[in-house]
Amino acid sequence: MIFWDSSALVPIILDEPATNAVRRLLEADHSMIVWWATPVECLSAIARRERDCTLTTAQADAARHNLGQLMPSWNEVLASARVREHAGRLLLRHPLRSADALQLAAALTWARDRPREHAVCTLDARLARAAKGEGFRLALE
Repeated sequence: MIFWDSSALVPIILDEPATNAVRRLLEADHSMIVWWATPVECLSAIARRERDCTLTTAQADAARHNLGQLMPSWNEVLASARVREHAGRLLLRHPLRSADALQLAAALTWARDRPREHAVCTLDARLARAAKGEGFRLALE
């Protein structure tokens, strides 16, 4: 099992340079774990690319469809007081944005505060450094 950050899921639903590597990892992961807000973050990435005209409307629609197809295959860490507490602590320890702190907090909650036994998949360098600093193994190292 791997905790998947939205930055690593976007290349699954859109064709990007990291798509092949991330899809290979996905094939080996039988139980994806994601944060409750991950679908919103993925939709935001699609909408941003559509607004920037790096995706056509048809490509954006296809990406949203791909996301909808992927969602039933994952398990979500739900919003909770524990996730919020972890996120607050992480913001004091690492130079993270709030959404990234919540992602990592969800990963810690899923790992039951034993990150050394678990992996995180992210393409975000800042989040990867923080995850590694918390003791997680990086799935794409």
